[in-house]
Amino acid sequence: MIKLGVLGSTNGTDLQAILDSVASGELNGEVSVVLSNQKNAYILERAKNHNVPTVFLSHKEKSRKEFDDEMTAILKEHAVDLVLLIGFMRILSAKFCQEWQDRLLNVHPSLLPKYAGGMDTNVHEGVLKNGDSETGCTIHFVTDEVDAGPILIQKKCNVEPDETVNTLKTKVQKLEGVAFIEAIQLIQNNSYVR
Repeated sequence: MIKLGVLGSTNGTDLQAILDSVASGELNGEVSVVLSNQKNAYILERAKNHNVPTVFLSHKEKSRKEFDDEMTAILKEHAVDLVLLIGFMRILSAKFCQEWQDRLLNVHPSLLPKYAGGMDTNVHEGVLKNGDSETGCTIHFVTDEVDAGPILIQKKCNVEPDETVNTLKTKVQKLEGVAFIEAIQLIQNNSYVR
């Protein structure tokens, strides 16, 4: 069984897919802790609804190193094997990335390397503005270079002519949960190529 730690700053839509997958037995794992730097982030509520331990950790008035060291301590305290970034709106320090090397995954709402560095609706706006015919999501290992770590999984979908930012976001988010579950299973089975 794999123990998952989740870092998130927003609603945590992908966390729901992971929690449902654990509950159904599809994923042999446990979400050990959900940590957020935003006190009112719905991801904390989502975790509490499933009796998952939650931690609010403010980043204010702390250096990046202090904050990241505190996160590492909490993740280790909860015996986390793999850290998932689900809408975590902070850049991580090189030290944190090294500490969790090959055990730190992020989801990006595009087919990287396209729109690397973009966030949330900005990415979907870019896809529509550029007239892309397809988009999707990427699960990648996190390194100290933003959105540049080795890609583990990509899921694609078509961009329809009448697509809006919101319809695209919804479509891509559905792919993200599925992609995360597959990525976790690949890591569990050691069946991925770096």
